[in-house]
Amino acid sequence: MRPLAVLIGIVMGSTVSIAAGLILTGVVVLFVPDDADRFVAERGPLIKAIVLFTLAAAAAGWSFYEEIRQRRWRFPAHAMLLTLLGVAVWMYWPK
Repeated sequence: MRPLAVLIGIVMGSTVSIAAGLILTGVVVLFVPDDADRFVAERGPLIKAIVLFTLAAAAAGWSFYEEIRQRRWRFPAHAMLLTLLGVAVWMYWPK
């Protein structure tokens, strides 16, 4: 297997696990009505994180598939993945 495919596979696994963890956190917050007022301020950032990492996981899957198959669409897929990872770094880098 090509080294780039291995690296993209690691990124794909990481983004999928982060997205799944965020989605499950959202489900837990959704079903905790007793403390709902405490989590109101966290809903917006949680939804943004869920959307960002779900899109990154989808882009990583697309990029991995295209790299394995050596298709011509692999370069736009890699660019999309790098863009979304750049957005994630920009959003969560300490200021």
